[in-house]
Amino acid sequence: MSAEARRVEKHSITMPTETSEGVRSRVGKRGFSSYVADAVARQLERDALHDVLAQMEAKHGPVDEDDVAAIMERMSG
Repeated sequence: MSAEARRVEKHSITMPTETSEGVRSRVGKRGFSSYVADAVARQLERDALHDVLAQMEAKHGPVDEDDVAAIMERMSG
């Protein structure tokens, strides 16, 4: 969905100065809100993935790291 089609709300946030300066150096003043909104959306996706993985681990037990390494090896080759 395009940014123009999304409903938006205005928020006031507080963050460390060096973080906000880092954002401005990448996107300028006019891209700040979009950059922060995209970063929060990515974090929400990560949080949801973490929740699913935790549920799977609770149901099926811990992941075998050797199995994960073998899968990653097959995927890269």
